[in-house]
Amino acid sequence: MRVIGIDPGLRRLGWGIIAVAGSRLVHVASGTCLPVGASLAERLLSLHGLLSGVVRAHAPEAAAVEATFVNRDGAGTLKLGQARGIALLVPAQAGLEVAEYAPNAVKKAVVGVGHADKTQVAHMVRHLLPGADPAGADAADALAVAICHAFHMQSAGRLAAALAGARA
Repeated sequence: MRVIGIDPGLRRLGWGIIAVAGSRLVHVASGTCLPVGASLAERLLSLHGLLSGVVRAHAPEAAAVEATFVNRDGAGTLKLGQARGIALLVPAQAGLEVAEYAPNAVKKAVVGVGHADKTQVAHMVRHLLPGADPAGADAADALAVAICHAFHMQSAGRLAAALAGARA
């Protein structure tokens, strides 16, 4: 199964795709969408087109997006929320169910510490995905989101199997 992780951003949107086979995780591709345009509407349209191209090219079967945290800059948070809307919309348009994870949950799943810094996240992404060399923190964060979702899917699968076994 292919999983796309998305780290939303209005200036830089990170994306990462992994293949999940049992407990094995493999890096497929990763990168950063850099939207263009003078107005917010133009940048959002550009972001939609760029991310749609990634989804078409790599055909993921599951998607996960990092949730936005609210900071002191309300206007900045609102703009980030609009980019996050595109990050949720594009996989949904492709027929994918989209999971959402808080930044601390992603860091805890990948690093083991909910307040890890970006260098720790990137290091663990490279460790968990041998051969992966994400270009920048946004792509590494997106791969971390995909890894977090893969771990959650594996846990859910084990739980479902245990419940089915208990009923039998």
